Amino acid sequence: MKLILRVVITALLVLILPYFFKGIEVNSLVTAFKVALVLGLLNFFIKPIFVFFTLPFTVFSLGLFLLVINGMIIMLCDYFVKGFDVQNIGWAILFSVVLSLSQSLVYKLTEVKK
Repeated sequence: MKLILRVVITALLVLILPYFFKGIEVNSLVTAFKVALVLGLLNFFIKPIFVFFTLPFTVFSLGLFLLVINGMIIMLCDYFVKGFDVQNIGWAILFSVVLSLSQSLVYKLTEVKK
């Protein structure tokens, strides 16, 4: 149930955030759900491979290269999901940072206390 809630929250954020960024477009709610699912899968399967192979760059940049990796994940999502358009890597990095911060905030606010 928690996973479904996270996908729904991510989809809603993906649908809302392009109103603030002119370089990002999402056509519909269905596209936003596809983006949320594909982002989840890419972050689970592909991102660890990227992080492993770029570890020297990440260490040398004190972790800032992870922003570029997140942008590359967004660009891959753009490639796989029709109706989700990102103009360039700069917009992808900015979108990934704002999406991550927004997700953290919303997850914290919707967390069920025991």
